[in-house]
Amino acid sequence: MSEAGGRDDCRMSAGLGGKTESQVYSATSDTLFSNHTTQTGAHPLSLEWVFGMNPALPAFNLQDHDQLVVLYAGAHVGIIYNHTTNSQHILQGHCRPISCMCVSEDRRWIATADQGPKSTVMIWDSYSGIPVQTLFGCHTEGVVNAMAFSGDTKYLVTLGAEEVQCVCIWDWTNEKEKPLWFTELSPKHGFHDNIIFNPNDSTQLLSTSEKHVLVYSRALGSLQYFALKLKEQSTLAGESFSQSVFHWRKSQIITASTAGSLVVWNVMEDFDANQSFPEDRIQLICIQKDPITALAVIDSCIVIGDTRGHIHFYDGEFLLLTWYSKLNLDAIVSISFSKECTEGYQEDCSPEAKPLILRNFVVSTVSSIVHVNTQKGTSQILLHENGEPQHAVACHPSQSAVAMGNQRGILKVWDYDNKVIISSRVFETEKQIQCVTFDPQGLYLAVGFESGAVHILNPSTLQSDPEEVFHFTNDSIQHITFSSDSKYLATADAGKAVTVLRLQTSKGSVPCWTFMGRYHSHYKPIKDLLFGMHLDSTQPRLLSLGMDCRLVEYDLENSDVNKLLILSSERIEQSAVPLCMTWCPPFSAEQFLLVASDQYKIKLFNSTTKMCRKTVLGPTYGSPVKKVVVLPISVEPKMNSHYLAYITEDKVGLQILPLDGNPYKSSALICHPTGVFAFACSHDGRYLFTAGGSDCTVMSWEISTDALEASAALGGKDMVPFYTLLEGGRDGKFYREMEDFFYYCLVRNQGTDSMEERQTSTKIPLSDVPSLMRALAYFPTEQEIEDMHNEVKFSKYAETGKYVTDIDLEEFIKLYVNHRPAFGISSDELARTFHVLGGRDSTGQLVLQKHELLELLQARGEQMTEEDVAECFTILLGLNEEQEKEEEGARGGGGDRSEHNIKSDCGDSKYSLELAIPVEISMETFTGYILGFPSSAEQRGSSSATQ
Repeated sequence: MSEAGGRDDCRMSAGLGGKTESQVYSATSDTLFSNHTTQTGAHPLSLEWVFGMNPALPAFNLQDHDQLVVLYAGAHVGIIYNHTTNSQHILQGHCRPISCMCVSEDRRWIATADQGPKSTVMIWDSYSGIPVQTLFGCHTEGVVNAMAFSGDTKYLVTLGAEEVQCVCIWDWTNEKEKPLWFTELSPKHGFHDNIIFNPNDSTQLLSTSEKHVLVYSRALGSLQYFALKLKEQSTLAGESFSQSVFHWRKSQIITASTAGSLVVWNVMEDFDANQSFPEDRIQLICIQKDPITALAVIDSCIVIGDTRGHIHFYDGEFLLLTWYSKLNLDAIVSISFSKECTEGYQEDCSPEAKPLILRNFVVSTVSSIVHVNTQKGTSQILLHENGEPQHAVACHPSQSAVAMGNQRGILKVWDYDNKVIISSRVFETEKQIQCVTFDPQGLYLAVGFESGAVHILNPSTLQSDPEEVFHFTNDSIQHITFSSDSKYLATADAGKAVTVLRLQTSKGSVPCWTFMGRYHSHYKPIKDLLFGMHLDSTQPRLLSLGMDCRLVEYDLENSDVNKLLILSSERIEQSAVPLCMTWCPPFSAEQFLLVASDQYKIKLFNSTTKMCRKTVLGPTYGSPVKKVVVLPISVEPKMNSHYLAYITEDKVGLQILPLDGNPYKSSALICHPTGVFAFACSHDGRYLFTAGGSDCTVMSWEISTDALEASAALGGKDMVPFYTLLEGGRDGKFYREMEDFFYYCLVRNQGTDSMEERQTSTKIPLSDVPSLMRALAYFPTEQEIEDMHNEVKFSKYAETGKYVTDIDLEEFIKLYVNHRPAFGISSDELARTFHVLGGRDSTGQLVLQKHELLELLQARGEQMTEEDVAECFTILLGLNEEQEKEEEGARGGGGDRSEHNIKSDCGDSKYSLELAIPVEISMETFTGYILGFPSSAEQRGSSSATQ
């Protein structure tokens, strides 16, 4: 097939009735970067640049004739990098990290596979950057571990990483969901991590494990294989294999070993697959002492790369032709040759000095990608990223510069407009950079390390004076921030403590940082650290937020050297764990602190009283928001010019402010599938930068608030977005029930006994809100009820000076969808509760003793009185209903009950309740018998009956 077949396929699949030519069909090698513009503006966030790469995956040479173009992977994307124009085209389509890649022999087609649970494979056109085929569920029980195109590009082979590995061959040019051929590998042959086609015969393949080489053939109509294995007593049995290739002319297979040797297998057609390979057909060639990490065959040459970064070329008789040992490379991962032969030749190192024509090549190592020009004998570093986890990123407050630090102690500052490194520094004494930040004036760059050290640098030179290196703890620095006037620097460490430094300035002396103190202000990890400004002064204020649910404010005004004081410490959550905070933009006369929690809620707290004034449903994209930042106001302010950027466990997103719970005002997409550690916003609000930790990349995202506003507008106006949060929407049964309950509250407030015409209000008093919430199966705590009351009561106080005492249906719906649990109460939560509070009975089942449950209800949390407990259990167990039925039965029998009997019943009510509550309460007893929830079997039966 090669290029022509692929083009025919793309022409047929893309044509709009055959009248419009496919972009893939018409593309040439110059198309992708000829008028290259990033597709920004169509989405709220567009991936604009990827800093870094995946050091474990190979890089490929796509072009190096008129322009130098290479392919490599980073996180879940492929990157086509044009070094000539310093531009990237990013292949986006995977949701999980890329596990392997390959390119066709003509460099036209690219295949990428991911580490998803069902391994998606995508085939791309390298000329246009457009995906032309997607194979879903290639290996349902494991990721794709390796793959390769056949020499004619018609077939693609995938090797899975299952317990029982599977090899599949796909005809990717046709719309077929299943492979043409497949076979399972016996586990006795070890784990295979690479596979290739025979370039001269697409019916033959080759894969390698640590001790075995498998040769595949589909010549007989099915995919069969036989193993090349050594005898246990063989002198070669101790060798560990790395890669194998086919000899270009002979019936030989060449295998590289980690001992620096080459094993040559003379494969004959009469070989019996069930026998050990005859030792007289095996040749061991001791090439070198260093382990071989890369092996390739090109233009009648055997090419090897090793752990010292050396590359050697051999002829078919394994005689050395030439070598490259002065490239100063790390261990080599792959070698990829140009598809074009260069003009001219060089002489080999034989005594005859024969002419030798070699192609240019790209070599990838664990830390860099290098292009080698064989004719000129020169090398050029295309990418140098050190291949270390990136945990820290920060943007300059007034320049187009972003600082990023990795776990090897390397700090780099990039010009993100021109995509060049401004400055860099390798810290010799400190490793593992955890966090970085610029001060608001751009005068200092502070760096926090895993060791607990803090360096304050000059942002231009990245140098620091010895006096500006601080080490007050051995715990890792987790958060670091400057005050708005650049006079204070605060850090929070893994020891649950906050450290504050103050800049001392005096006439005639150089400003210096002094230690004010380190305070263990939390008993659980600190999640955020924030400076602010007092409303009535320019004095900075400092707050810390911990997993202990406490918001701590420090008394900077009265603190002194070696004397850090706390102003207040307040619990702001009951069961939720706060994860991050920021200052809310001034939408009213009040100042609010915005706090996001692990229950997908965002709350606004009055900055002075710490009262919760608003609760809204936050973004619900698989994991809760863990860091937030308010975007700088744009140069051209719009009608709504405030936006919030946030990250979750693996996504980055934008949110329109002010917050109201409208789900369409938020957008997010995957940024780092294995987890995002930190993010920062550019000073002009045009870009977001996310650091991916273990994937060794930092990504730059271009922001389009117009696209976000357009997306929100498509969700509808007024109440339409909130109706979609109700089960069934506005036309559903749940909304009708909510409406009925609300109107019943209206009628009840005027009295239910009247038959006269009513002039009802459209609002119910706030006192009815808790009962109405409970009727709709949301059971708020007393604190949550107080939060709801305060939210409505003070909603207009700053503007009018008056309290709001009632609420209409639309306001109630907003209150309901924002305050109720984001995903309800799951059985897993109840199971965790029983695991913490209960013990195991004689059968091993988790149970809670009756006296323990009653004691917990009356002594812990929001304590209940004995009367409250009795009333609740009486209602839940239906004891009043049973008593009423007995009384009706007695009246029906004609006998009058005496006063003595009535008193006796009242005295026995407590005794009846004691008998009704089981001594041992399991989770099933609690949910089914006490709470009255249907069992899972009943739910399945009900579902079956409905169907």
